[in-house]
Amino acid sequence: MSDAPDEDTRAAVLFDVDGTLMDTVYLHTVAWWEALRQQGTHVTTARIHRCVGMGSDHLLDTLLGSDRDRGADDTLSAAHDTVYAQYWSRLTPLPGAHDLLLACAARGWRVVLASSARKDEAEVMTRALDAGEVITALTTADDVSSSKPAPDIVQQALEKAGVPAEYAVFVGDAAWDGKAAHKAGVRCLGLLTGGWTRQELSEAGMEAVYDSPADLLHHLDDSILATTPPRL
Repeated sequence: MSDAPDEDTRAAVLFDVDGTLMDTVYLHTVAWWEALRQQGTHVTTARIHRCVGMGSDHLLDTLLGSDRDRGADDTLSAAHDTVYAQYWSRLTPLPGAHDLLLACAARGWRVVLASSARKDEAEVMTRALDAGEVITALTTADDVSSSKPAPDIVQQALEKAGVPAEYAVFVGDAAWDGKAAHKAGVRCLGLLTGGWTRQELSEAGMEAVYDSPADLLHHLDDSILATTPPRL
C-alpha cells in the first residue's frame, strides 16, 4: 500500500454510534437486563453495562459463557430488541454529536457511521442525528459476520468509505472500539460517554480521550482530526 493516498482518495472518520453519538448505552443495559430476566437469568446491570458495545454474540458469551446452550440466543436477542424498540421515538443524540459530524465533514473528512446495531435500529439513530447530508455511509451488524471486538465492522466501514486504514480515524466510547480499531490498523479516539474510564480507554488503544462529542468538537483543531489525512 502506498504511503500517500491516490489523488482522489480522502480520509475518513469512522464513528461508533451507541454511546459515542447517541445517549443509548444504559438503555441497552436495561433492555438486556430485562431480556435475560424474562428467560429466568439474573445478571447485574453493572456486568451488562461492561459488555455494551460488543455484538450480541460476544455479549452473551461473556455474560453466560461460551459453553452455554445457544438455543435461546435468538430469543434473548429478540427480547432485547423488543424492549429497546420502546425507546426508539425518544432516542437522543449526545450534546455536540450533530455539530461534530458537520464540523468533520467541513474539514474534508468522509463521515461514516460504524454501528454494531442492526440496520433498522441504526437507521433510527441516524435520523435522530439529523446529519444525513454529511454521512457518506452507514455500516451495521447486518454487514458483517463477526462483531466488535473483532475488526470486521471497522474494516467494512473502511471499504464503504473507500480509504486505506492509515487515512482513517475511529471514534468510540468503549474498550471494544479501541480493540477493534487496533486490529484493523486504524487510529482511535475515545469519548467518556459510554461509562468507561479515561485509563481504560487509553489502555484499549485510544490515542486521546475526550469527555464527550461536544468536548471533542471544542478541541477539534488540536486533535488528529484537525487535518486530513490524520496528523501523525
